[in-house]
Amino acid sequence: MSATAYYRREGQSIVAPDGAPEFRRGMGLGGWLLPEGYMWDLPAPVDSPRRMEQFVLDLVGPERAARFWSEFRRRFITAEDIALIAAAGFDHVRLPINARIVFDGTDLIDEGIALVDCTVDWCRDEGISCVLDLHGAPGGQTGENIDDSPHRRPELFTDPAAYEEGLRLWGLLASRYADEPVVAAYDVLNEPLPEKHEALVPKLAEFYRDVVAEIRAVDPNHLLSIEGWNWATRFDGIDQLWDPNSCLHFHKYWSEPSTDSIRSMLDLRERLDLPLWMGESGENDDQWYTEAFGLFEQHGIPWTFWTWKKVDRPTSPLIITRPDRWDEVVRCAAGTGPAPQDADEIFDQLLELLPAARCAVRRAALAALPGISAPAADPPDIRRSGTHRDIPQDHQEGQIRLASEHGAPRTR
Repeated sequence: MSATAYYRREGQSIVAPDGAPEFRRGMGLGGWLLPEGYMWDLPAPVDSPRRMEQFVLDLVGPERAARFWSEFRRRFITAEDIALIAAAGFDHVRLPINARIVFDGTDLIDEGIALVDCTVDWCRDEGISCVLDLHGAPGGQTGENIDDSPHRRPELFTDPAAYEEGLRLWGLLASRYADEPVVAAYDVLNEPLPEKHEALVPKLAEFYRDVVAEIRAVDPNHLLSIEGWNWATRFDGIDQLWDPNSCLHFHKYWSEPSTDSIRSMLDLRERLDLPLWMGESGENDDQWYTEAFGLFEQHGIPWTFWTWKKVDRPTSPLIITRPDRWDEVVRCAAGTGPAPQDADEIFDQLLELLPAARCAVRRAALAALPGISAPAADPPDIRRSGTHRDIPQDHQEGQIRLASEHGAPRTR
């Protein structure tokens, strides 16, 4: 296919293929392939996938833990979620990927990559696009809980083996999706290097150079998303044209929603003549959403909300109901209470509450976003046309390796 069959950069704009929706308003699928403790309303230290997996393992044992995670992956995001997202007016989703779910260090893992394939298929069915976001790179790109790094260090940039695995993973992903126009972009790294690791910014620049070459060796067409460092807010040291078909990706949280607050990004857009994409913002109140996302629209910046659903936290469009006795789980995670009796029953109830049809819709959050509205019916009444591909049965088991297999520290 020609380059015009894909989302692409033209000057300071991201242009859609003929017949495809604009790349303008999106939704993040956080909490699925890389869950974070706060999304379950759990306190530290149970804050990253490894620690969450170990916590569940400690409470219910290996057999039930494996079953729980298999069902969690199957139920958290489904075709129904993508249908609701599209019906609300979003034109793309951003899919955060944990390397450990899809990659064994050498090859792609069938069970994990099937989840990505299904998401792309569901997006195709609903007429929207999907961004592949490497949220947790091999070794970790932040050293914080958000990247699931095994030792809370940004080892992608300090361990040569992890660095090579990061390059190889992107080479494999680009080979797999090179001919897939529903994939709008490759988001190379989520929020690399917080400020305390500023000394590693030159290594980040080296990685961007090398990963662009790795991707372009097998895929000349897909748009590349280059995120700033320090939670995707700074570009000094990486402010250059890495590839002609790329965009500059920044995030905005808990700051004044004013033109002055994004002035450095607007100036960078002019200086490099590249599109901006605000790829993560949310976790605030509805009034702030109205002001911040209106600001992005005012300046012609595509945006993606963070995130679609969480347990009992009123900042997302969908709220997963808190299971009965969940307070016992929270106290245990915090180390202020004992392990709950029959914990497997609590986690089984969580699984039952994950599907969109069981969630509460926060219409006010959706209405606060420009061009977005709540569906006319609540999830149980949504009717979809066309054929939707579910996760294949043979990919529903064993799709996550428990933290204990990787030597992660126990949290209890």
